Amino acid sequence: MTAPTTPEIWRLLIVHRTVLTYPDTVTTSYNEVRMQPIDEPGQAVLSSRLELEPFEGVLSYQDYFGTRVSAFDIHRPHRHLSVTSTTTVETFAQSSGIWSPAPAPSASGWSDPAPPADPLGWDELAGSGCADRFEEFLTSTPLTQLDDELVGIATEMQASATSPAAAAAAVTDWVHRTLKYEGGSTGVHTSAAEAYHARRGVCQDISHLAIGLLRHMGIPTRYVSGYLHPDPAAPIGKQVTGESHAWIEWWNGTWNAFDPTNLSAPSQAHVVVGRGRDYRDVAPVKGVYAGPDATGNEVSVRVTRLR
Repeated sequence: MTAPTTPEIWRLLIVHRTVLTYPDTVTTSYNEVRMQPIDEPGQAVLSSRLELEPFEGVLSYQDYFGTRVSAFDIHRPHRHLSVTSTTTVETFAQSSGIWSPAPAPSASGWSDPAPPADPLGWDELAGSGCADRFEEFLTSTPLTQLDDELVGIATEMQASATSPAAAAAAVTDWVHRTLKYEGGSTGVHTSAAEAYHARRGVCQDISHLAIGLLRHMGIPTRYVSGYLHPDPAAPIGKQVTGESHAWIEWWNGTWNAFDPTNLSAPSQAHVVVGRGRDYRDVAPVKGVYAGPDATGNEVSVRVTRLR
């Protein structure tokens, strides 16, 4: 999964389908969907639609972190739920540093400060007031919590890093080398520490581990959820099996995006859906329902490069 470095504009058609099936009738369900990319520097959404079966009215809004959410209730018997998001989006190559990619919701109580002329050093970062502005991205969560061994590793890395930028480079390189990417080896509830001790995981785990280490160093870091075109060499017009993907953004006076799974900056192959503290803030489909446990969860992502 090597990301391209050429500066051209890509146009991608992304079809993401999730189907939940139940062994018996579900009478009521309440759902939130985060599957539609957002407009921001680096990408422009040309069209986007969400299809539901059973069909219900949808309430769309932007959540606390700027992610597009579609919320809906189903109050009639059903034995499956199908959600299909179809989006056409143009993506642009960017430098690794990005500034204010998503607007801060007015209810959040904080906004990104003006970017400095130069990246912040350790002393400047500690005195920049980021602990107040970015508390959400400095606080551990159950999925990013470090154990004692990982705390020791983070402390050693920080001591040898001359700047937050150097620490971020060291952390992402170490996580990339330490965790073997292995599809299906972990689940959505796997913590960073659990993945570390297993020495394997998926992009979600790799991102969670990098986030946990950087936050322990006092570097604000957030989780990015989106899509990845996995084959830059695929001919234009060819549909390929894509994937949901995760990467990180860390702050040293400006937000810097990096994909530790591929050890590269995001490219035209990356499409942002949303951001949060960890996976739970940006899960594609989540909700509650009255009925038996789901027996099937079919997920497919198909990506076609149109130009």
